[in-house]
Amino acid sequence: MRFTAVLSALAVLLFLGLGSASAAQNGNMTWYDDSGYGACGTQINAKTQMLVAVSKAWFTNSNPNKDPICKKSVRVTYKGKTITVPVRDMCPSCARTHIDLSKPAFGALAHHDLGNVSGVSWDFVG
Repeated sequence: MRFTAVLSALAVLLFLGLGSASAAQNGNMTWYDDSGYGACGTQINAKTQMLVAVSKAWFTNSNPNKDPICKKSVRVTYKGKTITVPVRDMCPSCARTHIDLSKPAFGALAHHDLGNVSGVSWDFVG
């Protein structure tokens, strides 16, 4: 009986998106243009590459370089435009539903002058 209750609770969490990196998120996006090594352990150049930094809340491994989230991409939709970009970095100051896109990725969806855009839908893929 107890095992069934635990399974039911897990199913509810997954359904609500609390235990899964695959549930659609509604939040905001900003952009950055740093270069160097991203949290996933690869060299990045956010001025020229299409990539995304996601909230620290999505990382589950104490060593972010080995985190499974680094094997994912994020599909982002804003005002009818959609792009898919690989997760290559962490945004320590971002809330769970906030993504920080590289400058060219943000520019593919909105003008850079907007800076911080709400009404963005995104989810993890891959």
